[in-house]
Amino acid sequence: MLTLYNASISTCSQKVRMVLAEKNLDWVDRRLSFSLREHLAPEYLRINPNGVVPSLVHDGGVVIDSSVINEYLDDAFPAVPMRPAKLIELAHMRAWRQYIDEVPTPSIRYPSFNAYFVAMFPQGSDADFENYAARLPLRKDFYLKMGRTGFPQSEVDAALGRLRQTLERMEASLKKTQWLAHDMFTLADISIMPTIVRMEDLFLAHIWKDLPAVTDWYRRLRARPAFAITYYPGSRDLGPSC
Repeated sequence: MLTLYNASISTCSQKVRMVLAEKNLDWVDRRLSFSLREHLAPEYLRINPNGVVPSLVHDGGVVIDSSVINEYLDDAFPAVPMRPAKLIELAHMRAWRQYIDEVPTPSIRYPSFNAYFVAMFPQGSDADFENYAARLPLRKDFYLKMGRTGFPQSEVDAALGRLRQTLERMEASLKKTQWLAHDMFTLADISIMPTIVRMEDLFLAHIWKDLPAVTDWYRRLRARPAFAITYYPGSRDLGPSC
């Protein structure tokens, strides 16, 4: 019934894998390799013309974009809800999810791409790199801006500043509720989860060491059984073999 096209280290893929695990759903794992350019293969582009992961196929229908997929899964499989029932609380959760999609999610790409994707282009010419970037339906300009040597430190620092802002907002919210948007664990927690995990993997956990509520939230998040399912061995390895 469910097939997820995803990549092990993709933060957006991790969001959806967490929802699938929390809901204890059976699904087919169609794992794509960035290094083999499988996300740009014609057969995958027919599923997702954006050339990014994840993509969900449910009974022949295709759903793309991780945030949309997660809401779809909560609608399609409501037995284990991931959203509050009251409309005002649901709106609050969605406001968090919107902020996460607009601020920390793109911000973590700067240190992530410097750490991983630059290493994918040690050989070849600038023309080869530009030809690859030209094939990317959504990320062409981002890759060209990154170049073969990565983003300048000033842009990484600006991204880290936005991530710190996110953490401070989380701290304030977590002093009021058990989880990010509610006392219930919701899609808001899952939306920010891969960014925090990636920060830890990039040795950036010190950025929240003075934020006890965030520290406790992350401890409780990692203790959830679905976390270990989502982050299986190798899914946090940013090396070029991924």
